Amino acid sequence: MTLPASLESAPLAVIIDLVRSGRAATRPELGVVTGLGRKVVTQRVDQAISLGLLEDGELAPSSGGRQARTLRFRARAGYVYGALVGASEFTAAVLDLDGALITSHHEDWNVDRGPEPTMSRLEAAFAGLARATGLTRPWGIGIGMPGPVEFATGRLVAPPIMPGWDGFSVRSWFRDHYDAPVWVDNDVNLMALGEWTAGKPHDGRDMLFVKAGTGIGAGLINRGRLLRGDRGAAGDIGHVHVSSDPAALCRCGRTGCLEAVASGWSLLEEATRRIAESPRLSLPLTLGKIGAAAAAGDPLAVELVETRVQALAEVVAHLVNFTNPGVLVLGGGALRTGPRFIEMIAEAVLARCTDLVTRDLVIRPASLDQMEGVIGAGLLAGAGLLNPSSLTQWAESGSPLGHAADLQRLSAELT
Repeated sequence: MTLPASLESAPLAVIIDLVRSGRAATRPELGVVTGLGRKVVTQRVDQAISLGLLEDGELAPSSGGRQARTLRFRARAGYVYGALVGASEFTAAVLDLDGALITSHHEDWNVDRGPEPTMSRLEAAFAGLARATGLTRPWGIGIGMPGPVEFATGRLVAPPIMPGWDGFSVRSWFRDHYDAPVWVDNDVNLMALGEWTAGKPHDGRDMLFVKAGTGIGAGLINRGRLLRGDRGAAGDIGHVHVSSDPAALCRCGRTGCLEAVASGWSLLEEATRRIAESPRLSLPLTLGKIGAAAAAGDPLAVELVETRVQALAEVVAHLVNFTNPGVLVLGGGALRTGPRFIEMIAEAVLARCTDLVTRDLVIRPASLDQMEGVIGAGLLAGAGLLNPSSLTQWAESGSPLGHAADLQRLSAELT
């Protein structure tokens, strides 16, 4: 009896996944981990090599017998497109299957221009990168958006800074334009994923990533997995209530939100209103200008920055006490305001958290030069393509091209 293709490809998918994840590095190790016989392992490895998904590496250290040759996953067997869309800018990139950047494009762009103009502009950026690299057929696409995303559907849900976006499916838009599966997530989740995977130093411990920029958000990696919550809304700390001041009006329509008193947009708004009090600041203002003025001792800039960092630090300290991460990473545009930002957060966390929580806690800035989010987008797409269930769908053909509908359907089932 001939087995269905999905079952025939299962051992192949397992072999590829074990090598890619590093859980087995040689043919003998694959036999031990899978329980498959030497002949089957050899056949499947040879098949994966012929398909271009694995390759032979260097000789492994000798354990007393004949040295085995290591195996490597070919991360450039295919490519993905990734993008991180912010409130006032976006970055698009081509990445390999392990999330390594091939090339990227950064552009100022206001997301409040609406869904269709934004998606069309992002597609144009992808087209430009494709022309520059010749990589015109992505295996998958990952997108990060600056608002709450229902991960199962790729839809924006009541995003407070994105008028006209509520209910818009970023996934559906790109599926209409590309024959590739599409995964969409909140921007801070992807920053956390990118930093946990590719940031330095990397120790594999649980990580809390806090983004403080135009908006404020958090992402938590626990045991290597991103925690999204039941509907994908975990980490939306910008709308935690922190102030009873009725003048602290947030862009979400409520009052007293953390973003209303600590975000980059509130900093720019108040600095613009009080600019006459500063001998250094001039219009148009940016976070970088305010940060430079604060570093130079400008009284207004120092006051505005430190007031916001204190408010943020209180919330971060509560989060650290609650989640007990091994690493707290701080990212976003607030880093441009200078080292005092990191220092004040660290002081608050160390003062307000329990000794057990802070005993081995590492507090550091993001390390990927503002690229952690787009790297995370590439990793999201790669993970969707390369998990064992997905690999089983396409490994026999050596490429997921032509399998987009099945992979997208499978992704929805697994969410």
